Amino acid sequence: MSSISQKIGGRGNEKKVIVNKLPQTAAVNVVQWPFDDKLLIGLADGKLRVGVLSSNKCTSLYKTDEAVVSVSVNSPGCLCPSYMVDMIFYPNVNYSPRRTAFVSGHQDGSIIHFTFSSKNQIKICSVPGAPFCLVYTAHGIIAVSDRRVFSYTGAHLAENGIVQQQFDFSSQTEKEFSAITTDSTGNNVVLGSFDRLRLFSWSFRRGAWEEGNTLDVTNLYVCSALSWKADGSAVYCGTLCGGVISVDCCLRRGMLKSRFETTYVAPSHVIVRDVTTNTKTNLVSQKGYAIDNLKVMGKDRFILAYTASSLIIADIESGLSSEIEWHSGGNEKFYFDFEHVCIIVNAGEITVVEYGIDGPLGWVRTELTSPHLISVSIAKGPPGSQSLKKIAYLTDPTSIAIKNLVNDDTEAVVNHTTVIDWLELSESATKLLFRDKRSRLTLLDGTRQTTLLNFCTYVQWVPGSDVVVAQSGNTLHVWYVSRIERTSPVPLPCHLFRYNPSIPDQVTTVAIKGEVEAVLRDAERTEVIVQVGTVNGLCMMSNDALKSLHFQEANAKVAYELDNVQIDFGSAIEAGDLAKAAAFLDHYRVADDS
Repeated sequence: MSSISQKIGGRGNEKKVIVNKLPQTAAVNVVQWPFDDKLLIGLADGKLRVGVLSSNKCTSLYKTDEAVVSVSVNSPGCLCPSYMVDMIFYPNVNYSPRRTAFVSGHQDGSIIHFTFSSKNQIKICSVPGAPFCLVYTAHGIIAVSDRRVFSYTGAHLAENGIVQQQFDFSSQTEKEFSAITTDSTGNNVVLGSFDRLRLFSWSFRRGAWEEGNTLDVTNLYVCSALSWKADGSAVYCGTLCGGVISVDCCLRRGMLKSRFETTYVAPSHVIVRDVTTNTKTNLVSQKGYAIDNLKVMGKDRFILAYTASSLIIADIESGLSSEIEWHSGGNEKFYFDFEHVCIIVNAGEITVVEYGIDGPLGWVRTELTSPHLISVSIAKGPPGSQSLKKIAYLTDPTSIAIKNLVNDDTEAVVNHTTVIDWLELSESATKLLFRDKRSRLTLLDGTRQTTLLNFCTYVQWVPGSDVVVAQSGNTLHVWYVSRIERTSPVPLPCHLFRYNPSIPDQVTTVAIKGEVEAVLRDAERTEVIVQVGTVNGLCMMSNDALKSLHFQEANAKVAYELDNVQIDFGSAIEAGDLAKAAAFLDHYRVADDS
């Protein structure tokens, strides 16, 4: 009488290995695996135990006088991307692990609710017979006894389970129900009986369960096990005779841009698969609205799903999605220039949507809605503080407003003398760069304004830092964050310059030929890409801040490499990551009095 955890291997030729063995005091009737390292084990002697795989130990959660016949962990209720974890068998599909409670069915018909956080159990209801088929859905508890299906309110809706609905099949030719399963959204339930599968779906309009179509399978015989595929696209049925069938649950399929396969597994649930990478994205209306239209935008990285009263925006790369109330008139514009948010412009109103959070992050009104005149920055605050979420925009051609999207306060209003044609917040959301029609570049740091350049043709924050790169004529300007004097003879990659807004002349410059096109950064290097004439070769520069030039003849571009080390150090100082900054100082043996 043991519970065994076995590693089955990811490939057919991998060896099967028993990794855990959990001896029990009685026969094991049911097992559930709600978390990666925990098993729920129901015993014939009435005990409900939890097995911790990491320690290979079991403890009893509670004990009753009646045998445990079924266990069901509560459904997350939706595919909520705010708390993503990877599923074991479907690594490309992300689901919410918000499993906070479970119910157990017992031989005498009682159903007990247990909450993980409080570790308290309570008997919430009883059914006429033993509930061998039991599921905890997003809308309560479904229990089956004697060919009757009962819908009870969950413990989160009432202290004791109350019968909401009852479906009686005892007068029909229906045989006893022998298996049950629910999908990952908790909105659909399938029951298995002799030669038949029966569907129940939650109606958001009525707020009740509705009986769906039945699937009759000749010679299926008794359905002994049911399981819903993690992405909701199929139901697997095991039979008493040893057979296994797969039932396709999709309502319809389609293609977008000859690249994205769409599978409607429910009116409010669509799976979008990128056929080139096999990446799957789940689009689910949390409000149960039917998804009517799909669009792929933003260089094929983002998906828009329209319903009658809402809009779902999903980021394919991160797997995050958001749903907001929206009544589309077909005139809205979408900007996907920012990493964590989408900007929606409609009728003079700017709506900010953060991926992974339902509902708008905030909104502002302005008639100046060019993407060059709007900037949003989301940054983690110092330890123990809230994240910084801000938007900068123009209230009129010469005035900038900076709004805190967390508390909806306007933090600053900047009145300029000339029409502004470009602005951008720093990565840390603490500084603002803007340029006017006279090509004058200005930095706003708190309440202090500093003119950095009187003539600027290109400017950009280095990605992931508060380092500024700008071009003025044939000169490239770089402002770094910090400066450290060195006394060690050990050669450092570069001198580290303190970026002081009140001293704009304290800047690293280098002569260039051509126009700056972009600033690119990865884990290894940061480069300024300059469009020039047709040249080739490699030139090493003596300038400490600009390490080398890489000439690319085919594209007629030059890559000026900046020093990633000082950029990373400055970013650590700005973010308050003193441990990272101290490790940098120790590694390069910078003087103690610097």
